[in-house]
Amino acid sequence: MEYLLNSEEMKRCDATTIQKIGMPSMVLMERAALSVVEELASFDLKRVLVVCGSGNNGADGYAVARLLHLQNIKVDVLFVGNEQKRTSENEQQKKIAEYYGVKSVSDIGINQYTTIVDALFGIGLSRPISGKYLEVIEQVNQAEAEILSVDIPSGISADNGKVMGNAIKATKTVTFAFQKLGLVLYPGAAYAGSVKIKDIGITEVGFEGEVPKVYTYTDKDLKKIPKRHSYSNKGTYGKILVIAGSKNMSGAAYFSAKAAYRMGAGLVRIVTPEENRQILQTLLPESIVTTYHSSQLEEDWLMDAINWASAIVIGPGMGITEEAHYLVSKVLSISKVPLVIDADAITIIAREPALLQNHKQNIIMTPHLGEMARLTDKAIPEITEDIIGVAERFAEEKKIVCVLKDARTIVTEGADNTYVNTSGNNGMATGGTGDVLTGVIVGLLAQGLSEIEAARLGVYIHGLAGDAAASKKGPYGMLADDVCDAINDIVR
Repeated sequence: MEYLLNSEEMKRCDATTIQKIGMPSMVLMERAALSVVEELASFDLKRVLVVCGSGNNGADGYAVARLLHLQNIKVDVLFVGNEQKRTSENEQQKKIAEYYGVKSVSDIGINQYTTIVDALFGIGLSRPISGKYLEVIEQVNQAEAEILSVDIPSGISADNGKVMGNAIKATKTVTFAFQKLGLVLYPGAAYAGSVKIKDIGITEVGFEGEVPKVYTYTDKDLKKIPKRHSYSNKGTYGKILVIAGSKNMSGAAYFSAKAAYRMGAGLVRIVTPEENRQILQTLLPESIVTTYHSSQLEEDWLMDAINWASAIVIGPGMGITEEAHYLVSKVLSISKVPLVIDADAITIIAREPALLQNHKQNIIMTPHLGEMARLTDKAIPEITEDIIGVAERFAEEKKIVCVLKDARTIVTEGADNTYVNTSGNNGMATGGTGDVLTGVIVGLLAQGLSEIEAARLGVYIHGLAGDAAASKKGPYGMLADDVCDAINDIVR
């Protein structure tokens, strides 16, 4: 697990390190500057400009300029801001730099620098940029130089990745101690370039037991995958019911069922219209295929199928017909096992919210942004503006686990327990990959993981499988089946 800090959490940790633990701020700055210079080694340092603001981010910038100067690198400092508002550390770092002979300039001279270090604003930015700051950011972005941002690209909110009027488009960002939420969420992630987290002496001790509420996973979390037992059979690893597909539309059912098997499930039973039988039995002979005609929906076979399962998926490729509505309402009214609600089942519930009231099952819902817009009556831009908050409030209100799918998928069961996924790539933006995700999640669910853990780990593994597929196929033309098959590169 890796924590993703907002500005307030980072400031509190920083203050605790300085005031209670006793680490001087100037020592932390020196370590920060040294780590930036270390990362600058791969840049073209023929001539460097360091753009400094009046806060402690700017103080880091002055220290960076001094260290570069002492390496006989041609470096200039451009100060942007109010001289009267310099922090004490900023004033001190400025004096030290001047003592060593670091040169200050009053104009950028865009194309004379090969590298620009952005130390204008740090994580504390809370209002849109304007005036001289805006002008300088625009000039920096027009330069042909490589750009390294200190802690976070100036103009990006550390809390949500929002662009505050305009922002530096960095080649690389060196951030300190912990990853910042604004560097992970979009659009901030697109401005940060490659991100390097550097240890400067601030640790989790600074949390004082009040840990950040948002986190992501690393490869160490793969140990949470359920273990296989030497003495076991197919029933040991769960019986999954996939209610999916519509007349002559079998792809979603196939991807969900296949991904569940790839994730280690013991048995997968697909309930789908009769027209899909032949193709599903051909593509996935391992599955149990139960088909129906619309006239058969009220017969006992459906009850038998629901009672057979230890976990259920409903929704992929079902359409929003009367038959689909009947299946969703039936499953919600009589099933007692964990349930993953996806795709068209979400749209049906958005049209009839009462279906989800007083539900008795433990539920995972997996809406994409458009489906969440229908569920909440919010416009997509309103959701992306506060994607974590929207997901948290929806999960709390409906008493479910919410998997809000986007470039950075959010998994939450409410405030103070929110996962942001950082695996995956743009090659996964293709039809069927969402159905694969559903299968991965239910595969973990059927093997005994809790709903929240199955969702978090499933999203992470799904993204890793996408990365593995992209490394083999490239992001162009990558198919959902490639992602499904790459699950075995992650889960061994």
